[in-house]
Parts: sequence; structure tokens; C-alpha cells
Amino acid sequence: MTTPAGVAERLTSLVGALRAHGMRIGTGESVDAARAVEALGLADRELLREGLAATLLHGTGQRQVFDPVFDLYFPRGVGGPEQPAAGREDLRERLAAALAADDRALMLRLAAEAVDGFGGYGSSPESDGWSSYQTLERVRPQTLMARVRDDVRARGGAPGFTDRLLEDEVRRRIDAFRAMVAAEARRRVAERRGRDEIARRGVRTTADRVDFLFAGRDQLAELRRTVQPLARKLATRLAARRRRASRGSIDLRRTLRGSLSTGGVPMRPVLRRRRPARPELVLLCDVSGSVSGFSDFTMLLVQALHEQFSKVRVFAFVNRVDEVTGLLERGAADPEGLAARIQGEAGVTGYHGSSDYGMALGEFAERYEEAVGPRTTVFVLGDARTNMSDPGLPAVRRIARRARRVYWLNPEQRSRWGTGDSAAPAYAELVEMHECRTARQLSALVGRLLPV
Repeated sequence: MTTPAGVAERLTSLVGALRAHGMRIGTGESVDAARAVEALGLADRELLREGLAATLLHGTGQRQVFDPVFDLYFPRGVGGPEQPAAGREDLRERLAAALAADDRALMLRLAAEAVDGFGGYGSSPESDGWSSYQTLERVRPQTLMARVRDDVRARGGAPGFTDRLLEDEVRRRIDAFRAMVAAEARRRVAERRGRDEIARRGVRTTADRVDFLFAGRDQLAELRRTVQPLARKLATRLAARRRRASRGSIDLRRTLRGSLSTGGVPMRPVLRRRRPARPELVLLCDVSGSVSGFSDFTMLLVQALHEQFSKVRVFAFVNRVDEVTGLLERGAADPEGLAARIQGEAGVTGYHGSSDYGMALGEFAERYEEAVGPRTTVFVLGDARTNMSDPGLPAVRRIARRARRVYWLNPEQRSRWGTGDSAAPAYAELVEMHECRTARQLSALVGRLLPV
């Protein structure tokens, strides 16, 4: 038995869409997925979903992208429900019963019916569309929580559940229905506009590819959960680099001197011995506004890597600078509260709350000059937007002269450097500046730029 041509096209398009979201899927995984389709068939859609997930994905974190993309290329059905949509109150009654019974099949049908009846907008074939937001605003499933909770209790379906646990379970079911509505609306838009475009633009990407400046609270929380696994990978990479570097480079003079006994043939290369000294690291982090999410994540990542360095010191600033190394060590146990702890306990703001790079960098060069030495690598984290104040270029030169290396990681898109109040081009003339908009870019840069 072979995979039908139409199904094969859907499968290859699914793989292409997942690759566009940054997933590494090779030929072997694609072949395994085709065999899974052949073995499982198309009758049981959820079984097919799990089979393709098992063959194509490399971690559970990728499910948030895989599931909506799968819904586009292997939809539950085409078009709207066969019967005309009922009224809003009738639909809400049936939805409450489905939520109380946790009947996913009925919830799926009701999601399609809700989108069909309440999610459409526009009056012409070119402008017609489907909106999950509009559907949920009209159906308002969240207002059914008390009724569903009472129905579950009446059915005797919550033995041993406390009120809090029961509410969490009902909330989970409502969230599942909301996701079904979103998937149904997305599928219908894909029918009109094309699956590939919706898969590329309409599916939320994985957290490591989300722009730091536009990441929401949930995405930043998910990023924080990835700090420890990412730190382990980077530590392994740095340790391998350190082992290779410890061998040393060839000492040409001693090698040629030793080759005199073999007629000038360098039979035994002599290597320069490296001093086994781990480097020092200093972070200078802008913690103002939307940049704070980028700085927080980077600080937590470096804290998790602290064993790779002889000394790590972290400084935060808005328009004043203060050392937060101790706060960071305590904040590792509560990463979500790190930003609030820095703002509350560190002196990072003066008479106003806007960032002032010139004042902060100048204060760092004066107060903490001893933190930077010939073995120190300095990372400056910030968007280089000075609010039209003095950028403090002499302080940057002073820091660069004392440090071994200075790198500036900028979370803004490179095309925006130099626009408005951005002093990025001026800073980039003095130190090496890199665009660093996502956690994926950050991990690549840290692995490449961190000294060994």
C-alpha cells in the first residue's frame, strides 16, 4: 500500500511549513511520517496526529506549532456544519452539556457550528472571512464556568476534587474549546487564502523564535523555563571549545629548532602551552521598558553558565547603574520576579524613569572601573535608544580600552539602527554590535562569542 498522491502533497506541505517555523526535519523523519500515514490511515484523525508528531518532532515544546499546522493540512472537514447553525442560547446550552461531560467530539462540532453562525464577517467573496475572536465574544464560553461546575458535581463526575481543582479542570475544558474555535476559524481562512500562507503567518511560532521586544508575558515565562536546558547545551559546547583550545597553537620557532635533527622536517610539532585560566564576564543590562524581557532572559542564562567563568558580575541600568549580581543569584529561584526585584532593590533610576545610556555608561566607567580588566569580556545589552540624550561615547571607549573584548547585543532589527533616537551606529563604531532579537539568535551568539 502506498500513500495517495493528495495525501503525499499534504504531508510534504506540512513538513515544509514546520521547517519554515525553524524545526529541523530531515529526509529520514519525512519518510517515517509517510510510513506512519500508510500504517495508521486517515480514519482516526487524532491517531494520525499523534503518529505524525511522534515521527516529526524532537520535543514536546514543538507541539504548540505542530498542532495548528496539522489542523490546516489535515482538517477535520471542509466547509461548515451540515445543518444550519442554531441560536446563541441553544448553542450555549449544548456547549455547557458538552463541557460538563468533557465530550471532545461534540465540542469540535459545536466549535464548527459557532464559527459558522457567529464568526463570519464581510459581504463580498473577496472580503469574507472568519474570526475566532468575534465567535468567542458572542458565544462567551467563559461565562459558563459556574453552570458547568455545578453540572459536573451533579453528575458525580468530580470525586475527590476540591473546589479549586474542579475550577481548574473546567477552565481547562473551556480553554480547549477556545482552541478548537481558533483552529476552525484558521482552517476556514486557509480554505480561502491558501494553507501555506496561513501556516506561515497565522500560527504562533515557538518561544525561541519570538522577538524579545514583542513577546508577551506567557511567551517570556516559557522562555524562562528553557534557560536551564539551553544553559546545559551551551556549557557542553563551551567545554568542547575549551578542550580544543587547551591544546594550544603551534610554536613555529621551537618546532623548526626541533626539526634540525630530522633534516628540517618538522616531525614533532611543538605547541604553545596555554595557561588554564577561565575568563571573567561582565554584563551591562538595560532593564527599561520592553528591553527588560531580553535583559532578564540573558541574565538568567549567564547565571546558569556561571561555572564556565572565573568571575561573573552583572550590572543593571536605566539612567543610573547598580550591581545586581547578588540579586540575580537569589532571583534564579524566582525568575519571573527578577525584574521587579531589580527595580525595587537596585538603584537603576534617578530623577526620571527613561533610559539614559550616556549617564549610565559614564557612571559605570567611574564607579566600577575595577570590574573590567584585560581578562574581562563585557556584554552590553540594550537597544541603544538614548531618548535624545548624550550617548556617552567617551565612557564606551574607556571601557573598550580596559576590556579584553566588548560586545553589544541589540534586540532591535538592524534596519532600525540609527532611526529616531537610536545611537546604535555610533556605538557600533567603537564596539562590536550584533542584532539579537530572539532566544535562538542569542544562544548562537553566546556560543560563538563567549570566551574560553
